[in-house]
Amino acid sequence: MVSYGAITALQGISLDVAAGKIVTLIGSNGAGKTTTLKTISGLLKPKMGEIRFAGQSIGGLPPHEIVGCGLAHVPEGRMIFANLTVLENLQMGAYLVRDKKIARQELDFIHAIFPRLKEREQQIAGTLSGGEQQMLAIGRALMSQPKFLMLDEPSLGLAPLLVKLIFEKIVEINRERGLTILLVEQNANRALEISHFGYVLETGRITVQGEAALLRQNPQVRSAYLGGG
Repeated sequence: MVSYGAITALQGISLDVAAGKIVTLIGSNGAGKTTTLKTISGLLKPKMGEIRFAGQSIGGLPPHEIVGCGLAHVPEGRMIFANLTVLENLQMGAYLVRDKKIARQELDFIHAIFPRLKEREQQIAGTLSGGEQQMLAIGRALMSQPKFLMLDEPSLGLAPLLVKLIFEKIVEINRERGLTILLVEQNANRALEISHFGYVLETGRITVQGEAALLRQNPQVRSAYLGGG
């Protein structure tokens, strides 16, 4: 259970994100999707319940220790360091990586996934386009060598072509690294297309769950979130 003052934002939800899979969490605005990610990453503290990762209880740990456990969170709105260069932003993501050789390998991987970041590495991050900033936010998270990546609204505010590119890159990262991904996304149809499993969150509770392909055919889900009857 997670509350904001007297308002209960999450109540009795149970999520299971299988290793190596892309899992999506869909729901209307205010349903508790962002709260869920913030609670997992330690930015919010649950009043009740347990959060476990790789067999370890992480619910009471501070955010930097949770990152050290192998979880990374790309927040809604990207939250890049606007006054730093692209390269400096990426280096900030590797602050827990002590081995410079490993950090270099991670940087090379990110440049392979997002060549635009290599081209722009000396550019001030705040001058990038929205799509480039989203690439940077994802790249910065990847620099911490996560085993589990959480993405909050990665397509928000992007043009359709960039939305398509970002989703393709999410699939590529999952495939190349076997990285477990929990995706929160208003573009429910696109999110379910690339996911293995999905959950529907309504007013702080899980109401529907199942394989993503089946959720796309679910009349309730189609009517509420996919624009279909």
